[in-house]
Amino acid sequence: MSAAFVLGFGLGLLVAAQLGPMSLLLIRSTLRGGVAVGLAIGAGIAVVDAFYAAAGAAGAASLLALEPLHLALGLAGGAVLAWLGARTLWSAFRVRMGGEATAEVATPRRAFGTSLAATASNPLTIVSWAAVFAAASTAGAADTLPTAAALLLGVGLGSLTCVSALACGVAAGRRYVGDRVLRAIDGIAGAGLVAFGALLAGRMLRDG
Repeated sequence: MSAAFVLGFGLGLLVAAQLGPMSLLLIRSTLRGGVAVGLAIGAGIAVVDAFYAAAGAAGAASLLALEPLHLALGLAGGAVLAWLGARTLWSAFRVRMGGEATAEVATPRRAFGTSLAATASNPLTIVSWAAVFAAASTAGAADTLPTAAALLLGVGLGSLTCVSALACGVAAGRRYVGDRVLRAIDGIAGAGLVAFGALLAGRMLRDG
């Protein structure tokens, strides 16, 4: 059981360490809102990673074999990422720092909700975790309920550790980031989110 936890922890670390749209969102939001906002986004990422891992273990990936559902989820996910990217790009062109409207200023609670929605926007994550659990079960690391639970716990904590470390690291360097650099980071993050959204939607349309 301890081996399954260690394996899950390592998998959670590796998956969360990959550069992707949520990494960009976490970095940008931490620089804008501080470490509490970054940790809230990281918590949302970890929750969805653990949930999708559990869904993969339960065989939910088979539902995505239904083409209409697969296509609808993919297009919705692309739209979510593109919307977040467009808002971030708009922020990059603000004339002065702190120009956001009150409704746009992130709080940890709002950041957590945004993170849940954005991380869950990619249905292919279920397929990825299903493949991981199939391999783990074959290796005997998740062939019983206790070991599967330990693996899932490890995934969630591994993911949380990675994204929390990223948020804390970015927050530590926040004081050295000026307005111009912050706007540049906004532009890079926004363009990246739009690109990831377009890539996801394009892939869904091509495969669908």
